Amino acid sequence: MDASSSATVDSAGEAAVLDAILRVLPEPSAQLLGPGDDAAVVAQPDGRVVVTTDLMVAGPDFRLAWSTGGDLGWKAAASNLADVAAMGAVPTALVVGLALPGDTAVGFVEDLARGLAEGCRAMAPGCGVVGGDLSVSDTLTIAVTAFGDLQGRAPVRRSGAGVGDTVALAGRAGRACEGLELLFRDGVDAQGVPDAARASRLRAERPEAILAQLRPEPPIVAGPVAARAGATAMMDVSDGLARDATRLAAASRVAIELDPALLGAFGGDIALVLRGGEDHALLACFPPGPLPEPFLPIGSVVDGRGVRVDGRAVGADSGWDPYRAWDGGRG
Repeated sequence: MDASSSATVDSAGEAAVLDAILRVLPEPSAQLLGPGDDAAVVAQPDGRVVVTTDLMVAGPDFRLAWSTGGDLGWKAAASNLADVAAMGAVPTALVVGLALPGDTAVGFVEDLARGLAEGCRAMAPGCGVVGGDLSVSDTLTIAVTAFGDLQGRAPVRRSGAGVGDTVALAGRAGRACEGLELLFRDGVDAQGVPDAARASRLRAERPEAILAQLRPEPPIVAGPVAARAGATAMMDVSDGLARDATRLAAASRVAIELDPALLGAFGGDIALVLRGGEDHALLACFPPGPLPEPFLPIGSVVDGRGVRVDGRAVGADSGWDPYRAWDGGRG
């Protein structure tokens, strides 16, 4: 990191900030023309483009006292890569927009770019950032648009599950929620304000749960694997297993029966598994038969509507709804 990293974005200027970002971003394999022109050009051999977008806003989506720039870059990559994978596609490229307060350190922005690069290399090798935009705002905002290649396959939608299908999950469930609850309990000061020193200690004491929240690692390769194995429906679990399973069941006009014994494989606290979402696990349905790795069975598709656990209806309101769940805090 050079001396310019200690400058703020308003003192360094747009060109210097952009140069700091581009120095650390690798060139994705699908890139034909990268940053430097008005738009990038990306190869898409299939002829169809899977595209998704996601916002991360300081306050409702993250607290700066708890996250490094690298954490935020990694998490922004993970949440978008998971959406592409949930369609059965292979992620090919990201476009990233940053709205930064003027007093943001250039070094923080460099760290964020490294997090994006590291996340892509770890979860979706060959994918990377091909462009984006910079702006100024009182609230740090990260906007990512991700692209994917179906490689000749049909997209796996939420609406294809059928009665008799096995419901399965790939990845973690509940661990990111555990990390968030720990941060809100022990990563704050006496007034309940997010505290960087307390969060740092918590990160050292409970790294698995805290990193699951701050740097989730969804099984991106499992999305295309599920598509090749004949998955009938699939989605990324971002807002809570109970909430997202309800969405899948509604789209497919079926009911989902979850088995508590099978859910126990993802953690001892089934309630945490049901309400947790930011692990970005992949929820999929398959015809009867062996499941592809790394999917594990958690239930079955049955007649009816909604989601049940051991025969009892599970409410979809336990997950994340940004218009109702944000407490208005920042920090």
